[in-house]
Amino acid sequence: LNRMALRLFLVCCCLASRALIGTADAEVEEQEDVQDLPLRDRSHIENTLKLGQETPADDYSAILQRLRKIYHMQVKPLEQSYKYNELRQHEITAYLGRTFSSSASDGEISSKPMVLFLGPWSVGKSTMINYLLGLEDSTYQLYTGAEPTTSEFTVIMHGEKVRTIEGIVMAADSSRSFSPLEKFGQNFLEKLIGIEVPHKLLERVTFVDTPGIIENRKQQERGYPFNDVCQWFIDRADLIFVVFDPTKLDVGLELEMLFRQLKGRESQIRIILNKADSLATQDLMRVYGALFWSLAPLINVTEPPRVYVSSFWPLEYQPDTHKDLFLKEEISLLEDLNQVIENRLENKIAFIRQHAIRVRIHALLVDRYVQTFKEKMTFFSDPELVFKEILDEPDKFFIFKSILAKTNVSKFDLPNPDAYRDFFGINPIGNFKLLSQQCSYMGGCLLEKIERAITNELPDLLGGIGLKKKPIFPSCETTGCGEAPKNRYRKP
Repeated sequence: LNRMALRLFLVCCCLASRALIGTADAEVEEQEDVQDLPLRDRSHIENTLKLGQETPADDYSAILQRLRKIYHMQVKPLEQSYKYNELRQHEITAYLGRTFSSSASDGEISSKPMVLFLGPWSVGKSTMINYLLGLEDSTYQLYTGAEPTTSEFTVIMHGEKVRTIEGIVMAADSSRSFSPLEKFGQNFLEKLIGIEVPHKLLERVTFVDTPGIIENRKQQERGYPFNDVCQWFIDRADLIFVVFDPTKLDVGLELEMLFRQLKGRESQIRIILNKADSLATQDLMRVYGALFWSLAPLINVTEPPRVYVSSFWPLEYQPDTHKDLFLKEEISLLEDLNQVIENRLENKIAFIRQHAIRVRIHALLVDRYVQTFKEKMTFFSDPELVFKEILDEPDKFFIFKSILAKTNVSKFDLPNPDAYRDFFGINPIGNFKLLSQQCSYMGGCLLEKIERAITNELPDLLGGIGLKKKPIFPSCETTGCGEAPKNRYRKP
């Protein structure tokens, strides 16, 4: 019996060793097959993104100067008077320590379009950036691998030479738009890195690579508020690529939280099913359906999202796959990217106008709170109790309903009433004046200025760009950038 058991043991060992050798040989053959694939032709990238064309740069300096002037003179005074940035963390960093005559561009107004890459770990986000920029096999390519490799927020931007910039340097540089990131702490700045590359595409756009989402790891282990940092980049991104691959279609808590943060920005989201050439046709159809099934509860839109199916890496597509389909999908995605680049100035103006609308609504709400507080106060009233009642029951005093009666105010733009409990907990109600008191003989009223910017000046500036002509006010020196021309034929 002992001999028979020994023989069986030896036979099992031999079979196991042969199986391991066969598996190893199969893996080596698969790696050799991948390595034997030729490099893919990049001409469609050059043509779609117009990288090979020596097109002269559009003269947007006058328009940008006027846009900065409108923001600084007509939006920012009301924003600062009612401390809007303490209600929302989204802050526009324009003219930080500079004068109007400065030709240097700084802050978000003059920044390039930002493309944000999000998704689970090891789905090909970094490989996709390397492929778009042609950085493969170079010394400064983003590190990629089958394991989670990207642990930092990596900003890839244009520079005269290749160099790496630490996060603390990026946050301290006022000429960049990353100085507000200091509020997330030093632990995050250690996980922030910038890479400057002399590439023509980066002259027109900035890429941001993010750490992959790992569902089996608690967010607290990252050492910084990951979701808050993602929200900061989401608020400033012009295009958001959410990348998946066939092996990572499950949705966990962290990915579900990410899609909650993307709510309201569905038009900027592009969902990508990467590594599609690694599947047979039938398997690809099943994976495509499974991805829709996973994302359906997370995206509350009437139309299903567009999913781009391709393989974004420098090697040729796998043989016996739908190469033509994958190439068309890739070109469609590149056209979306080029559209964002072409419309960068229009998006800036629309962004400033949207910001001005939010500032106006916030000022109207604070004004209504102040007015109600003064009306309810008597000589014998306790100020704290009176204002606490107003904060706890805003509907009783028609705080928000009265704002809806104003012109150009939508109920969908109203902030959450709970946010004002925290806001007034930090800022006492006595620190604010009524809007009717925010007027001066020379400067006019702050509310009228921001309303003029929202209804007239920003739309006129946007319309001038759409018609490929100069804006209505060609020079800030001649018109003052902010004062509409007077109609001398109108009766007083």
